[in-house]
Amino acid sequence: MSEPTVLLELEDIQQKALEALQSVQDEAGLQAWRVAYLGRSAPVMLVFSSLPRLGKDLRPQVGQRANQVKQALETAFAARNEALRQTSLQRALTQERVDISLPGRLPIHGRLQPMTHILREIYAIFAEMGFQVFQSRDIELDEYNFELLNIPAYHPARDMQATFHTSIPGVVPRSHTSPGQIHAMRQFAPEPVRVVLPGMCYRFEQTNVRYDVQFHQVEVLAVGRHITLGDMLGTLEGFARRMFGDSVHVRLRPAYFPFTEPSGEMDVECFLCGGKGCFICKGSGWLEIMGCGMVHPTVLQNGGYDPREFTGFAAGMGPGRIAMLRYHIEDIRYLYANDIRFLEQF
Repeated sequence: MSEPTVLLELEDIQQKALEALQSVQDEAGLQAWRVAYLGRSAPVMLVFSSLPRLGKDLRPQVGQRANQVKQALETAFAARNEALRQTSLQRALTQERVDISLPGRLPIHGRLQPMTHILREIYAIFAEMGFQVFQSRDIELDEYNFELLNIPAYHPARDMQATFHTSIPGVVPRSHTSPGQIHAMRQFAPEPVRVVLPGMCYRFEQTNVRYDVQFHQVEVLAVGRHITLGDMLGTLEGFARRMFGDSVHVRLRPAYFPFTEPSGEMDVECFLCGGKGCFICKGSGWLEIMGCGMVHPTVLQNGGYDPREFTGFAAGMGPGRIAMLRYHIEDIRYLYANDIRFLEQF
């Protein structure tokens, strides 16, 4: 290929490319032009590929001219791109009318999840009674989840917990927040202690409107000298009235827990049927919100307290049940489903 032929070809490439660029009217056409005239297979790029086959005297001149053509096309591309952008902007300003007198659109603000509302309210109520929040771990040793709570390996009460087990022997996701009692007592003993212990619990449950495999629980613990069953009743009834109102109907009935003696369960009148009986309360007219009792002497001793000198009470409540009562929620699973239609109601 002779020098005049190559140079003429480059002139022809530049002329055709610039003519084609003038007819481009949108972004898609502009990108198609860039691929056709500046892409790897573009005519000017093929000239660069043919340089090794030219004579030594011809290469510098052709290479220089090819660079000039390429730069000219790139400059024209940038100018056309800016021109199209300005045209589009001008069209938007002239065709799209904005009524500046209209009120602005309010941004969508995030909200606190209903469980967060309930947990914060529980903390606040007990804080006014002198309790502080104490965090404990989700993954527990069998020793803390059972043994130190007066539930040895042979004890049938272990079946009450429906515990998940891991591949590591002796390590379990906690099935209740009661192991936190031992952690708290061992940290504060021999001084008196009043704490609430919130956290997630994990049980192999059949899910329904009242139960789920993962749920929040809040443990309440008070240990000191001369603490009585009456102190426990006054504290828990005071909590129920602060949470649900002075007119709330509550009842305490006997129950069994290995780590408390005596033990009981506190119920609140069912919000859905008003005590008449329905599918939520299983026809009883009552919903259980917590288990409670006086801390067992063995548990006190395992926590570092002398049971001959110290007494205490403990309770474990389900914030999910409390949220159902407060907000008239018919299915506890709604609290964890993350359905925006549900969450926007709070």
